[in-house]
Amino acid sequence: MSFIWPSMLWLLALLPLLVALYVWLLRKKRRTTVRLASVQVAKLAMGTGPGWRRHVPPALMLLAVAAGLFAVARPTATITLPLAERTIILAMDVSGSMRAEDVKPNRLVASQEAAKAFVNGLPREVRVGVVSFAGTAAVVQAPTTSRDDVLAAIDRFQLQRGTATGSGIILSLATLFPDHGIEIQHVTGQRSFPGSNNDIRKPDTPPFKPVPPGSYNSAAVIMLTDGQRTTGPDPMEAAKMAAERGVRVYTVGIGTTSGEIIGFEGWSMRVRLDEETLKNVSTLTHGEYFYAGTADDLKKVYEGLSSRMVVERKETEVSALFAALSVLLSVVAAGLSVLWFGRVA
Repeated sequence: MSFIWPSMLWLLALLPLLVALYVWLLRKKRRTTVRLASVQVAKLAMGTGPGWRRHVPPALMLLAVAAGLFAVARPTATITLPLAERTIILAMDVSGSMRAEDVKPNRLVASQEAAKAFVNGLPREVRVGVVSFAGTAAVVQAPTTSRDDVLAAIDRFQLQRGTATGSGIILSLATLFPDHGIEIQHVTGQRSFPGSNNDIRKPDTPPFKPVPPGSYNSAAVIMLTDGQRTTGPDPMEAAKMAAERGVRVYTVGIGTTSGEIIGFEGWSMRVRLDEETLKNVSTLTHGEYFYAGTADDLKKVYEGLSSRMVVERKETEVSALFAALSVLLSVVAAGLSVLWFGRVA
């Protein structure tokens, strides 16, 4: 827990003054001569217990004053809290290069197994949606809390040609914000025909107001890909759309970073992981980039993401805690004073 103390310098300066005032009062009391009728009266006046007791109530009261001053300063604390509601979109690359076997048994199977383990590790209240992308993007599972539906959607992946990373991000955003009027026909490859449902114009949406990047804590996008963009929208433009909506995009790169020719089923293709773009996407959206060179690496990446996806760090005012502490210390100080000396000193 980290605290932020606004305007605390002048408050902290009061504490030494209060201590000095207490010491001055003790010395003044010692210099004052009072005639008492008997020794018993003197003992009653000074308290019957050990000398240290008479300092305890004032010390507790001093701490109570300090806690009260802290409460007045309205301190805040950054606390890690579990998210009550969360939606995660898995954007998965299903381009032909995912057949490559440099990641055992192959990239597609390794990514499917890691993604399914990730989904099973999430709390039941977290909704999960699945978007697949190759030359175009498609929603293979709308956000749901049903783990069986999500796992079945991941198993239904069909490999296609092309790699449109930007399309995967845009369709993920459209899935999270269906009322934002995000145009998706150019990323899904669907066409509108006169009289079809796709031709119906959506009602006017309210003007979109950008928010700070990474500020939307109710959803996140996890995008996995093994290649560089070959078609579709610019992934950086798509990342800008995510940043304006406060959505973090966590990018996971799998496969070859140097660029190699991979062959399978009688044909070959050159693939290269565009790490620079993936890093830029995650940086722009305040997410994070991960590289997985093996199936074990990929599992570890998803295990780490699982813990990040279900908590949030939130700045919360904790004035009430210090106010309560101040009251408690005051009551204890008064109680001890009455118990030991028969009065509130």
